[in-house]
Amino acid sequence: MTYADIATAALRRLPPETAHNAALALLALAPGRPGVPHSELARTLWGLSFPTPVGLAAGFDKDARCPAGVAGLGFGFGELGTVTPRPQPGNSAPRLFRLHRERALINRYGFNSAGLDVVARRLERWRARGGPIPCPLGVNVGVNWDSTEPARDYAAGVMRVAPFADYVAVNVSSPNTPGLRAWQEGDALARLLAALADAHARLDSPPPLLLKLAPELDDAALAALLEAIRDAPIAGLILTNTTTARPPELVSRHREEEGGLSGPPLAPRALDVLRRTYALSGGRLPLVGVGGIDSAEAAYARIRAGASLVQLYTALAYRGPGLVAGITRGLSRLLAADGFASIADAVGADHRAGP
Repeated sequence: MTYADIATAALRRLPPETAHNAALALLALAPGRPGVPHSELARTLWGLSFPTPVGLAAGFDKDARCPAGVAGLGFGFGELGTVTPRPQPGNSAPRLFRLHRERALINRYGFNSAGLDVVARRLERWRARGGPIPCPLGVNVGVNWDSTEPARDYAAGVMRVAPFADYVAVNVSSPNTPGLRAWQEGDALARLLAALADAHARLDSPPPLLLKLAPELDDAALAALLEAIRDAPIAGLILTNTTTARPPELVSRHREEEGGLSGPPLAPRALDVLRRTYALSGGRLPLVGVGGIDSAEAAYARIRAGASLVQLYTALAYRGPGLVAGITRGLSRLLAADGFASIADAVGADHRAGP
């Protein structure tokens, strides 16, 4: 058993949010070492070089407490946040629940955040100390629960973190902020895209903008969104956020807690949305697959379904940091078994003839 295995087992004995904070503290003290390069897994998207397609999802390091830990855990990229314009405490505790039998989590954090200024200052200091890491680092932005002008606040978030982010993810899909998911559709989406376009145009070096979407969107909503973003500065989509649905097979005692469900029970729904979005878009837009990925096989299924990149988070709470290297090695093995020379060749393979 490795030290990482021992630490993971010890953290699982703590209350979930306490374990989360302890893991952040440990990673800040000992960020680890980057993973072994796998040339066949390297990708270039949006002018950024990804050493592997396996990334750390938003939600782990919300306030940029240990950005160097992303590469140290072996990830090919990472995403900080969600960050809100002003500091807010989020919902009252307890707000994170383990579903042990399903290796899942339910959270209702509610965008607890130190705020844009704190996160931007931390990233600025980190970059000034020679903080570049050998993989892209994105920042996920949201809005405060009492925002009166969310579109404006999203745009302000993009402007504030843009100098320090390799890409910016716009979170319009958390189930824990009332009304947030309305910004994925209709007039609200149009206003949001107009505000983002204005912010993007005012930046000297604008980072790629990605939208993070909910798993509950049907084909009509996805098609409308894809049409709406056709002429907007949206470089890709992240599919998907957590779900409010509760699959009937859940048996853990916290299964009825309010909040967003993540982990393996979300995987079928997240994979389906990804597959449908790739088909509806004709593969023209890079997609990031997230939600319930806990193995190389699960990651590879997203890639074959149309994901250019994948993210995980919940699985780390149960499997520990060694999971990242295992997924990376497994992807290389699966690519070779299907006769693909690179990960890019496998993207969307399920939608065309071939392996």
